Amino acid sequence: MQGSDKGHSTPLNGQGLRVGIVQARFNDTLTTALAKACLASLHQHGVADADIRHVTVPGALEVPVALQAMARSGRFDALVALGCIIRGETYHFELVANESGAGVTRLTLDHGLPIANAILTVENEAQAWARAEEKGRDAGTVAVEMALLLKELQ
Repeated sequence: MQGSDKGHSTPLNGQGLRVGIVQARFNDTLTTALAKACLASLHQHGVADADIRHVTVPGALEVPVALQAMARSGRFDALVALGCIIRGETYHFELVANESGAGVTRLTLDHGLPIANAILTVENEAQAWARAEEKGRDAGTVAVEMALLLKELQ
Protein backbone atom coordinates (compact mmCIF):
# COMPACT_ATOMS: atom_id res chain seq x y z
CA MET A 1 0.00 0.00 0.00
CA GLN A 2 1.27 3.44 -0.93
CA GLY A 3 2.74 5.36 2.00
CA SER A 4 2.75 2.27 4.20
CA ASP A 5 5.00 1.87 7.21
CA LYS A 6 7.84 -0.12 5.67
CA GLY A 7 9.79 -0.48 8.89
CA HIS A 8 13.39 0.49 9.38
CA SER A 9 16.26 -1.03 7.47
CA THR A 10 19.98 -0.61 7.94
CA PRO A 11 22.09 1.25 5.36
CA LEU A 12 22.70 -0.91 2.31
CA ASN A 13 25.93 -1.29 0.36
CA GLY A 14 25.22 -2.79 -3.03
CA GLN A 15 28.75 -2.34 -4.32
CA GLY A 16 29.68 -5.36 -6.44
CA LEU A 17 26.12 -6.69 -6.69
CA ARG A 18 24.92 -7.64 -10.15
CA VAL A 19 21.29 -6.74 -10.83
CA GLY A 20 19.10 -7.56 -13.82
CA ILE A 21 16.05 -5.45 -14.66
CA VAL A 22 13.24 -6.54 -16.97
CA GLN A 23 10.93 -3.69 -17.99
CA ALA A 24 7.65 -4.18 -19.86
CA ARG A 25 7.16 -1.59 -22.62
CA PHE A 26 3.35 -1.68 -22.46
CA ASN A 27 2.39 1.64 -20.78
CA ASP A 28 5.90 2.74 -21.66
CA THR A 29 5.94 6.22 -20.12
CA LEU A 30 4.88 4.72 -16.79
CA THR A 31 7.30 1.81 -16.89
CA THR A 32 10.10 4.15 -17.90
CA ALA A 33 9.35 6.23 -14.79
CA LEU A 34 9.52 3.03 -12.72
CA ALA A 35 12.86 2.16 -14.33
CA LYS A 36 14.31 5.63 -13.76
CA ALA A 37 13.41 5.50 -10.05
CA CYS A 38 14.71 1.94 -9.73
CA LEU A 39 18.03 2.82 -11.34
CA ALA A 40 18.41 5.87 -9.11
CA SER A 41 17.79 3.68 -6.07
CA LEU A 42 20.33 1.09 -7.20
CA HIS A 43 22.92 3.81 -7.76
CA GLN A 44 22.14 5.33 -4.35
CA HIS A 45 22.91 1.94 -2.80
CA GLY A 46 26.24 1.69 -4.63
CA VAL A 47 25.35 -0.61 -7.54
CA ALA A 48 27.51 0.40 -10.52
CA ASP A 49 26.10 0.88 -14.03
CA ALA A 50 28.45 -1.83 -15.27
CA ASP A 51 26.76 -4.29 -12.88
CA ILE A 52 23.22 -3.54 -14.10
CA ARG A 53 21.67 -5.28 -17.12
CA HIS A 54 18.42 -3.57 -18.16
CA VAL A 55 16.28 -5.15 -20.88
CA THR A 56 12.79 -4.48 -22.16
CA VAL A 57 10.03 -6.84 -23.26
CA PRO A 58 6.66 -6.17 -24.92
CA GLY A 59 4.42 -6.53 -21.85
CA ALA A 60 3.95 -7.90 -18.35
CA LEU A 61 3.28 -11.45 -19.55
CA GLU A 62 6.72 -11.54 -21.17
CA VAL A 63 8.56 -10.35 -18.05
CA PRO A 64 8.83 -13.81 -16.39
CA VAL A 65 10.50 -15.51 -19.36
CA ALA A 66 13.19 -12.81 -19.56
CA LEU A 67 13.67 -13.05 -15.78
CA GLN A 68 13.98 -16.82 -16.16
CA ALA A 69 16.76 -16.44 -18.73
CA MET A 70 18.59 -14.06 -16.42
CA ALA A 71 18.13 -16.38 -13.43
CA ARG A 72 19.42 -19.38 -15.40
CA SER A 73 22.51 -17.46 -16.49
CA GLY A 74 23.83 -17.38 -12.92
CA ARG A 75 25.20 -13.88 -13.52
CA PHE A 76 22.89 -11.96 -11.18
CA ASP A 77 22.55 -11.48 -7.43
CA ALA A 78 19.03 -10.04 -7.75
CA LEU A 79 16.46 -9.23 -10.40
CA VAL A 80 13.76 -6.60 -10.78
CA ALA A 81 10.42 -6.91 -12.61
CA LEU A 82 8.92 -3.63 -13.85
CA GLY A 83 5.55 -3.23 -15.51
CA CYS A 84 2.19 -1.54 -15.33
CA ILE A 85 -1.17 -3.25 -15.79
CA ILE A 86 -4.17 -0.92 -15.85
CA ARG A 87 -7.65 -2.37 -15.47
CA GLY A 88 -9.68 -2.28 -18.65
CA GLU A 89 -13.20 -3.36 -19.46
CA THR A 90 -12.47 -7.08 -19.80
CA TYR A 91 -11.15 -10.00 -17.76
CA HIS A 92 -7.77 -9.57 -19.45
CA PHE A 93 -6.56 -7.38 -16.55
CA GLU A 94 -6.99 -10.24 -14.06
CA LEU A 95 -5.33 -12.72 -16.39
CA VAL A 96 -2.25 -10.57 -16.99
CA ALA A 97 -1.96 -9.47 -13.34
CA ASN A 98 -2.35 -12.97 -11.93
CA GLU A 99 -0.14 -14.78 -14.42
CA SER A 100 2.71 -12.27 -14.42
CA GLY A 101 2.72 -12.15 -10.62
CA ALA A 102 2.61 -15.93 -10.30
CA GLY A 103 5.44 -16.28 -12.81
CA VAL A 104 7.67 -13.87 -10.91
CA THR A 105 6.97 -15.58 -7.58
CA ARG A 106 7.62 -19.04 -9.01
CA LEU A 107 10.95 -17.95 -10.46
CA THR A 108 12.02 -16.44 -7.14
CA LEU A 109 11.37 -19.70 -5.33
CA ASP A 110 12.61 -22.03 -8.08
CA HIS A 111 15.94 -20.23 -8.42
CA GLY A 112 16.41 -18.99 -4.84
CA LEU A 113 17.08 -15.60 -6.37
CA PRO A 114 15.48 -12.41 -5.07
CA ILE A 115 13.19 -10.73 -7.58
CA ALA A 116 11.73 -7.36 -6.64
CA ASN A 117 8.28 -7.29 -8.20
CA ALA A 118 7.29 -3.77 -9.23
CA ILE A 119 4.65 -4.71 -11.75
CA LEU A 120 1.93 -2.23 -10.85
CA THR A 121 -1.67 -3.43 -10.96
CA VAL A 122 -3.94 -0.41 -10.83
CA GLU A 123 -7.45 0.72 -11.63
CA ASN A 124 -6.44 3.72 -13.73
CA GLU A 125 -3.52 5.76 -15.02
CA ALA A 126 -3.73 8.28 -12.16
CA GLN A 127 -3.14 5.50 -9.63
CA ALA A 128 -0.16 4.30 -11.67
CA TRP A 129 1.44 7.74 -11.73
CA ALA A 130 0.84 8.16 -8.01
CA ARG A 131 2.82 4.95 -7.37
CA ALA A 132 5.47 4.83 -10.10
CA GLU A 133 8.32 6.70 -8.43
CA GLU A 134 7.91 5.14 -4.98
CA LYS A 135 7.50 1.59 -6.30
CA GLY A 136 10.44 1.92 -8.67
CA ARG A 137 12.62 3.22 -5.85
CA ASP A 138 11.40 0.44 -3.55
CA ALA A 139 12.24 -2.18 -6.18
CA GLY A 140 15.87 -1.08 -6.27
CA THR A 141 16.10 -1.10 -2.49
CA VAL A 142 14.43 -4.50 -2.17
CA ALA A 143 16.76 -6.02 -4.78
CA VAL A 144 19.85 -4.83 -2.90
CA GLU A 145 18.54 -5.70 0.57
CA MET A 146 17.46 -9.20 -0.39
CA ALA A 147 20.65 -9.94 -2.36
CA LEU A 148 22.71 -8.96 0.66
CA LEU A 149 20.53 -11.01 3.01
CA LEU A 150 20.74 -14.14 0.87
CA LYS A 151 24.52 -13.78 0.60
CA GLU A 152 24.67 -13.55 4.40
CA LEU A 153 22.41 -16.58 4.89
CA GLN A 154 24.41 -18.75 2.52
